Amino acid sequence: MMAGTSEQRLARIEAQLDIGQLPIRYALAVDQRDLDAWVALFVPDVDMGRRGAGRQALRDYIEPQLRWFYRSVHLLAGHRIELGPGEEPVTATGQVYCRAEHEVGDRWIVMAIRYDDTYRLVDGDWLFERRRERHWYAADLAEHPQAVGFDSWGTGGPPALPAADPAWNRFWAPDGHPLSR
Repeated sequence: MMAGTSEQRLARIEAQLDIGQLPIRYALAVDQRDLDAWVALFVPDVDMGRRGAGRQALRDYIEPQLRWFYRSVHLLAGHRIELGPGEEPVTATGQVYCRAEHEVGDRWIVMAIRYDDTYRLVDGDWLFERRRERHWYAADLAEHPQAVGFDSWGTGGPPALPAADPAWNRFWAPDGHPLSR
């Protein structure tokens, strides 16, 4: 049993639950190309190294990278959270396993990823302080989803996602990029 008062134990449980939502919120924001939601998951003073600090520096860095691939799907496979010291921690670390798939031109790239995260409590919200992406591999699938209309099982025609997400359409619309394929 955890030490501390009921309130302290509850605060730790709530912290783990809140932190546990960050990776899925991150995956949804990336796959929907919702840059506002994505940068809001990071601390306001996020350190971007030589690129500067803050959410705008983060946004300026990530937007061009998101244009390297058209569609993506991030599937989370597990999340370890280690709360910082004390009964009411304000920091934590974690690791998230992810299988990510990306449409890159006529290729469909699958990546095995582990994110090494640092979290910080800011104004009552748990946020990413740092997110380090590490890959096991990135490889093209043997069968290209595009070649089979994204539906080799015959489950219902063209995919609804990502075009069903308003943020996705807003992201690509200024470029005149096709809103669906």
